[in-house]
Amino acid sequence: MAINIRLARGGSKKRPYYKIVVADARSPRDGRFIEKIGNYNPLLAKDNEQRVQLDADRAKHWLSVGAQPTDRVARFLDQAGVLERSARNNPNKGKPGEKATERAEERATKAAEAAEAEAAAKAAPAAEAEAPAAAETEEAAS
Repeated sequence: MAINIRLARGGSKKRPYYKIVVADARSPRDGRFIEKIGNYNPLLAKDNEQRVQLDADRAKHWLSVGAQPTDRVARFLDQAGVLERSARNNPNKGKPGEKATERAEERATKAAEAAEAEAAAKAAPAAEAEAPAAAETEEAAS
């Protein structure tokens, strides 16, 4: 029999409250469970002690028997020091998608073209100013 340690939702609409339960994997989310080992109230502040209440001894027992915690419950167990959770690393998740990459390249090329045009515009008046000045120096030299 596959056993999970998971959250069972309670509370009213838009006011969630969860029980941390040990249940058969085949039973419904809010249905029958074997044992309640804690509570989780996401409405409380993250530094509040009442946000997650967990019976660490019972959690250790169920883990030793072979119960598999869900991702969220594994976080709680890691915070309580019951279970060591490995850090996840997905470097591709933070990368922008194909369309966003195309838009960024377009912006970069437009910015480069604008910089070139601006540099050319600055160089043209400077060249015009140098040309009459050079002509005046030639006249003064002769």
